[in-house]
Amino acid sequence: MTTDYKAGIFALAALMYCVGVSGARADSFAVTHLPGQSSWAPPSQQAPIHENYLDTGDAKLWYWDTGGDGEAVILLHPMTGSAAIWGYQQPALAAAGYRVIAYSRRGHFRSEAGQPEPSRSQVDDLHALVDHLGLSRFHLVGSAGGGFIVPDYAAAHPDRLLSITIACSTAGIADREFRDWYEVVRPESIAALPHWVKELGPSYRAAYPEGVAAWRELEEHAMHTMTRMPPSRHLGWDVYGAIDLPVLLLGGDADIFMPPPMLRELARHMRDPSVVIIREAGHSAYWEQPAAFNRALLDFLQQHPAR
Repeated sequence: MTTDYKAGIFALAALMYCVGVSGARADSFAVTHLPGQSSWAPPSQQAPIHENYLDTGDAKLWYWDTGGDGEAVILLHPMTGSAAIWGYQQPALAAAGYRVIAYSRRGHFRSEAGQPEPSRSQVDDLHALVDHLGLSRFHLVGSAGGGFIVPDYAAAHPDRLLSITIACSTAGIADREFRDWYEVVRPESIAALPHWVKELGPSYRAAYPEGVAAWRELEEHAMHTMTRMPPSRHLGWDVYGAIDLPVLLLGGDADIFMPPPMLRELARHMRDPSVVIIREAGHSAYWEQPAAFNRALLDFLQQHPAR
């Protein structure tokens, strides 16, 4: 065993103890484990959409909207995605009666990058879209990098939300111990791997090469300009603990960015979250395991309708 490897193992063990995942503290929440699928098909026929651009003043952002009178669900894509990635979720949510909305963030597919160092936050752009569409209250779903925006928006505009879902995401947590833990889990050697290796779990890569090729095609066109927008606030644990909304935390047991121990640590800092871990899912559970992902999401949304 090399010195660097041993040091990493000891550091991980110490950090796990510091953040309370050693088993000494009882969880106040239950974790549901959903089985992964073993056969796949391409996304089904999409529901009709209306496409347009939101003009934020310094960038035009592409969005699509299925419309209708159902409760609205806004989908926030990962850093390696865009509004074009939700092929498995859009028809399932629309068929269940929801109005489904997604947009490409700055620098992503069909959206402008805007200023190199924008003065606006991701929350500002999302809220501009919410006001543009005239949404009173809605469900917010974010995967991976999109999940960073969810708690930030929930802290800024809780009155506009019916529920929040954070999937396969560190959720932008700024806590130093948690960030150090993340760097041990995802060292530079892993960060240097191709996105499709890091973000698709090994089971999916082995079993469904056609789906891997389709994911890689979407990822190749997902981002044209790297644009890093700041959060609207420091996302310390106090922000997560103050969120008084229905919360779903979704994860995959093969996610190398947000493995189950880290997902459970996030859950410990939130009020009564629903926690679901999908077996054999990596960082892109929305794509790798859409049956379980959609089941968990729809079950949760239907438990928390507008009142």
